[in-house]
Amino acid sequence: MNMKRKTLFEQVSFPKLTLKNRFVRSGVWMEMADEQGHLTPDLIDVYKALVDGGVGFIITEYTYIDVNDQPNPRMIGMYDDSFISEWKEIIDYAHAKGTKIACQIASGGSQSGLAASKHRRIVGPSAVLNRVTGITPEEMTKDDILHIIESHKKAALRVKKAGFDAVQIHAAHGYLLSQFLTPYYNRRKDEYGGSVQNRARLIYEVVAGVRSAVGEDFPVMIKINFDDFMSEGEGLSFPESLEMFKHLDALGLDFIEPSGTNLSSGNGITQSFPHIARSIEKQSYFKKQVSKIAQNVQTPLILVGGNRNVAVMEEVLNHDNIPLFSLARTLFAEPDLINKWKENPNYTPKCISCNKCWETTPNSCILNRKRK
Repeated sequence: MNMKRKTLFEQVSFPKLTLKNRFVRSGVWMEMADEQGHLTPDLIDVYKALVDGGVGFIITEYTYIDVNDQPNPRMIGMYDDSFISEWKEIIDYAHAKGTKIACQIASGGSQSGLAASKHRRIVGPSAVLNRVTGITPEEMTKDDILHIIESHKKAALRVKKAGFDAVQIHAAHGYLLSQFLTPYYNRRKDEYGGSVQNRARLIYEVVAGVRSAVGEDFPVMIKINFDDFMSEGEGLSFPESLEMFKHLDALGLDFIEPSGTNLSSGNGITQSFPHIARSIEKQSYFKKQVSKIAQNVQTPLILVGGNRNVAVMEEVLNHDNIPLFSLARTLFAEPDLINKWKENPNYTPKCISCNKCWETTPNSCILNRKRK
């Protein structure tokens, strides 16, 4: 008997969440919050445009969870209870149109555009120079580790109280939790260093802590590297990450968004993410690795990275155990891309993956910027 072919535009249900389609807006820093991390009218407009554009599930940009651990300027905060009520306008707007929204929470470590000060300690797994920021953090003590876990727990509970549909832990791209996975940055000799399971220990503890804070019924997600794409021996490698994903699978996560690259690799942000993928073979460029992960886990996966072609994504959807597809740069360029694809699945997005969206303040697509 022939199975019905799945499509990207159909409603899809998971144990704790039903989505109107399979498209996810991946978390991406907009650099539009105010100096204390609060929402601004411009940022509210960004999220409303994404809702109007048809995406089924929005993940916010990373929010910082400790007032003294802000990785970058003008990023959203979730470090105290003052942030709980201000999201109501966006969340209500999304829910009125059938869109679900998750909040991403993060710690920066030495991957920070803001310098240390007498009020601001910058910590990391080890006291190793960050090649990008030039910061050498203090090696984290056991008390620092407990503080990070507690900060994630408190922020996750605020996310739930605010009315979000899920919380996503950011453990990718060279931020603090990701640095624990990276041998170059993690040279610890205790139970948090050495083997990949030891290097992932803090992440496992954060996941368990967040789950204890929000309860069993609230969706908990994670974005996490499967490969740092750094020199051999310096970064997390794909083969060793498979063991980590098997362990994550047993922790009761609701979704995993595997990603790659490390912004603290020294390659620079515009070189860390792949550029324009002109051939079909190079689109959805993480599909091979994420398909392999899908063979080893039961947790629903979200495929991120170069998702530019409906036919390519639907081929993955129907042949691999990957139910959701996230986009970031394309939605910088066209917040209404999902509506355009729904009308014409053969539509070619105007995003060329030039990565210039991260080179100005605020972050925005160069194709949309007004000429002065």
